Amino acid sequence: MTLSPELTPAPAESALPRWPGQLAAVDIGSNSFRLEIGQLHQGRYRRVDYLKETVRLGAGLDANGLLTEEAALRGLACLARFAQRLKGYTPPQVRAVATQTLREARNRDAFLARAQIVLGHPIEVISGREEARLIYAGVARLQPSERPRLVIDIGGRSTEMILGRGRKPLRAESFGVGSVSLSMKYFGDRFTEAAFRAAQVAAGAELEEALEPFAPANWVEALGSSGTVGAVSQLLVASGVTDGHITPDGLRWLMDQCLRAGRVDKLALPGLKEDRRAVIAGGLSILYTLAVHFGIAALMPARGALRQGVIFDLDERLLAIRHVHDGHDIRDASVRELQRRFMVDTQQAERVRSVADALYDSVQPRADHEARRELQWACALHEIGMMVSHHDHHRHSAYVLAHVDAPGFSQSQQRRLGELVLAQRGGLRKVDASLALEGVAWQVLCLRLAIIKCHARGDVDTNAVKLRRSGGQATLTVPADWADTHPRTLHLLREEALAWERGGPLLLHVRH
Repeated sequence: MTLSPELTPAPAESALPRWPGQLAAVDIGSNSFRLEIGQLHQGRYRRVDYLKETVRLGAGLDANGLLTEEAALRGLACLARFAQRLKGYTPPQVRAVATQTLREARNRDAFLARAQIVLGHPIEVISGREEARLIYAGVARLQPSERPRLVIDIGGRSTEMILGRGRKPLRAESFGVGSVSLSMKYFGDRFTEAAFRAAQVAAGAELEEALEPFAPANWVEALGSSGTVGAVSQLLVASGVTDGHITPDGLRWLMDQCLRAGRVDKLALPGLKEDRRAVIAGGLSILYTLAVHFGIAALMPARGALRQGVIFDLDERLLAIRHVHDGHDIRDASVRELQRRFMVDTQQAERVRSVADALYDSVQPRADHEARRELQWACALHEIGMMVSHHDHHRHSAYVLAHVDAPGFSQSQQRRLGELVLAQRGGLRKVDASLALEGVAWQVLCLRLAIIKCHARGDVDTNAVKLRRSGGQATLTVPADWADTHPRTLHLLREEALAWERGGPLLLHVRH
């Protein structure tokens, strides 16, 4: 693609941040793209800046599930403007996440490759449940309460529902229905009673499985996060219908106003913003379905949303890196839970991790923190597939890691972990695309060598063998006395060198 001046790649920034202490979240939603910059000090959050653009990325999915070029260019143009605002922010200060549209788009990888160049930062596609968890994190921090609560977020192509208390989400789910998708399918440019009925039936069908777990008995207050709820609340206030609470009567009044107007371009309501006009009917249909079927007598707009949750989560990760106060990375807890659920031999996992860490330090001493952690997590979880079958367990491990719900991890990162554990044994051609990235190739080499060294599942000397790097070649030095007492391991190491010679981007030499 030839980029126009406004779509040129974001320039590389210096290693030192221009605004230390500030964190930024980019929310690539189905209806709007948002950039939030904030700062946390002694547990208090202060917004520094907020940018929002209506991009309608979700409206750009065609019948084959492909993102159209027109929609892609709208998204890239917005990200280019965000990149200008993010000049001076280092990679650890910024986290960009994408939601339902890019979960669905079959050509998402092609769009992400372009988008990451333009934005100048990685973009993570997060699962629906991870999106819900982050939404709740934003609401719980900015509007704290110890009362059991239901939090709802209606986006362009998905709706998230979360039950929680305090800062702890107790249940988080995502459903594939949103204001953009419903408006496009059932309304177009006209409002009719039949369209409202059909949209409510479709929304009800999607949300029906949530009726029991999200029943009124499980919460005492209901809050709505983000755009749709905020927009509807403002309409009700501007027309003097309610004080901002969204009620079934208020929703019926708004739907009646739509029917009176007949057409989208004829709808004239105080407080109706132009970017909401085309998607208001879908949002009202979902809200009314939720109100009626889940017994929500009054839904109040919440402070906090996905973008703030991303910032709070990023802050926790940075605190964990620095081991400051009680900072913790929720991904570590997810890894421990997966080890427990899939009955992983944790002693073996720790042996493999210690050896892989030592090898990786010797060949990638300046690797970034996330690359090092991904290798460690792959070591911790490389055998989870054994719960399915010992035969080809690496393939089962890869599938589980790429698809399991793991709080804190994005879908993008889970796919990378899946590729690492898929590459742990056997031929290398099955992960050719991943190995084309030099950093991944070194991760894979260190993981495979660590597994070979620990294959006997007994105590190991982490420093018994030494790995050295020279360009794209690695030399593993094996002491003669160690080789004499470990002939089977030496045999496997020689076989590993042949595997890289046959199909890897690196060359491995074993010397003893």
